Amino acid sequence: MGLFDHFSTDIGIDLGTCNTLIYVNGNIVVNEPSVVAVEKGTKRVVAVGAAAKKMLYKTPGDIIAIRPLKDGVIADIDATEKMIRYFISKVMPRRRLINSMRMNIGIPSCITEVERRAVQEAAVKAGAKEVQVIEESLAAAIGARIPIHEPAGHMVCDIGGGTTEVSVISLGGMVVTSAIKVGGDEFDESIIRHIRTVHNVIIGQSMAEKLKIEIGNACADEKIETMFVSGRDAVTGLPRKIEVDSVEVREALKDPVNQIVEEIKRTLSRTPPELCADIGERGIVMTGGGSLLKGLTTLIRKETNVSAIQVENPLECVARGAGLAFELYKDIENDRTLYNTLNN
Repeated sequence: MGLFDHFSTDIGIDLGTCNTLIYVNGNIVVNEPSVVAVEKGTKRVVAVGAAAKKMLYKTPGDIIAIRPLKDGVIADIDATEKMIRYFISKVMPRRRLINSMRMNIGIPSCITEVERRAVQEAAVKAGAKEVQVIEESLAAAIGARIPIHEPAGHMVCDIGGGTTEVSVISLGGMVVTSAIKVGGDEFDESIIRHIRTVHNVIIGQSMAEKLKIEIGNACADEKIETMFVSGRDAVTGLPRKIEVDSVEVREALKDPVNQIVEEIKRTLSRTPPELCADIGERGIVMTGGGSLLKGLTTLIRKETNVSAIQVENPLECVARGAGLAFELYKDIENDRTLYNTLNN
């Protein structure tokens, strides 16, 4: 039986700064870079997603490749709408596109009401009949299968491309939450700045991302790894290759990593003692692509005295949770209705 034989019209979306993920009917059906390539004059879409990312910083004069989201919020609403529409059309039969979709979109808790409305507007323009938004850490908790409706404290740290959100959840809601505009993008930018300052070499975002993934780390390791990096000499302007080791990359990442650790500490300090005790027993659940940085869970444990747990498929948690939230909150509402009926 094919995917669309039981195709649900309830869609969960993680509209991320780096990647957009879409969850439908139990599956992640889209996981592509949040990039759109358009013609300068006509604004005609040339490419979206993985194909558009290959064009970043490499396009001719008449084509622009852009990332329509910055720091977890929409920077270009028109490009965002086109991107959502394109991704939806890839996975949903055209006959079901018209007035049939309910979208639940993960958003950072730090965005303004204007930015929240921009997300909803982009989704409506892309064809959604109904649009709801859900805070990313709450969606991540649902996607990580945390029993959020229980009267117990659960802490989630979701590190995305543009933001990091730390929340304490109990009884289906967020008791304490905070978000900072530090994430995977800031990791890359810190590496770029370090390589230029120390080596006088200018590297691109993709090379910095490769360094982060392959030898990046947040905590000292016994083994020192090395990697050759290609870039442009800042003085001569000529191509140049240098060797970089994992100690250097850790030093480059120190500032943004410390900001995240401090935000976790601040959130713990604002948490009611009873819930804090629960977190001490259960640990901090780590989600989002940025949580995959090597040694990060070890560093968090050292700094907070609370274990940090890396979930399976952390990149998918927000999209999966946004999709599952439709049924979850429907079940919770049904339980409340039944309880009220029995006690009246």
